[in-house]
Amino acid sequence: MNEQSVLDARNISKHFVLKGGGGLVRRTRPILHAVDDVSLHIASGEAVGLVGESGCGKSTLARVVSRLIDPTGGTLSMSGRDVTDTDCAHFVHSDLRRKVQMVFQDPSESLNPRFSAFDIIADPLRQLVPGKGREAVSARVQEAARAVNLPPELLGRFPHQLSGGQKARVGIARAMVVDPELLVLDEPTSALDVSVQATVLKLLDRLRKEANVALLFVSHDLNVVRLLCSRILVMYLGRIIESGPTEQIFERPRHPYTKALLSAVPTLRPGQTVERVKLEGELRSPIDPDPSACRLVGRCPWQQARCSVAEPALVPCGPGHEVRCHFPLD
Repeated sequence: MNEQSVLDARNISKHFVLKGGGGLVRRTRPILHAVDDVSLHIASGEAVGLVGESGCGKSTLARVVSRLIDPTGGTLSMSGRDVTDTDCAHFVHSDLRRKVQMVFQDPSESLNPRFSAFDIIADPLRQLVPGKGREAVSARVQEAARAVNLPPELLGRFPHQLSGGQKARVGIARAMVVDPELLVLDEPTSALDVSVQATVLKLLDRLRKEANVALLFVSHDLNVVRLLCSRILVMYLGRIIESGPTEQIFERPRHPYTKALLSAVPTLRPGQTVERVKLEGELRSPIDPDPSACRLVGRCPWQQARCSVAEPALVPCGPGHEVRCHFPLD
């Protein structure tokens, strides 16, 4: 893996001011903390998994990293260039726009039904790499289609004439046609059959190796992430609560939430049993969260008095391994 930095996000936050909360009872509006103080580094050719349950902030972070929405705080650098002060409206016109591309969750919803597969793939090329003639655009689209094993006879078809796997390939080809350095994939296989998922994952891994493109793979499916990624970040209520090499996370989770997630993953190994860790209690609200308490308080089987009065920091617990917990698991 090339260690050149493709993405360097430091202390990224994304907050949403909600309606209501005014009047005599409350003078300020409530704030939803979707992403809180997240730092993320991705090297060229690296595959990083971002996991967590629905509503934890994964997709919001993916959209901030893709420059589809602006962060509330923090700094963001791409290919060594600071883009923090460039808002999304102006980033569209930056030469860096083509370097980060996104593959969306549902290929049926993310493809323009009025465009043929050819035009869907060609559109970012026409928008982000202007000046290419018709022949050059056609050649590049066909090259991108070949890279994702999309038969040329399908390029004239519209999305409703394609299968789920074919639409997924069109979405990946659309992202790859401008030679990005980073692909952000938001649950790209969740809408596909299991057999098709395996094919798409193999395709993504091959593209990563051949094109040296980095991957940020957002998913709630830990088995899928384990197959594709060398490093995992675990997210809970807007915070990264554990990060580290994939096998370390799976074999020796240090955070109670990570252990609970992994205990829910079914195993097919003969004779292997995993003790199920259940998180009882209510999920804390991401709206105006208590800054003086761990966000897992009330659900953690191992919580102690300190957890309710001091939020833990993300600290090293091994080579390349970090955990946000006052009392990491052994």
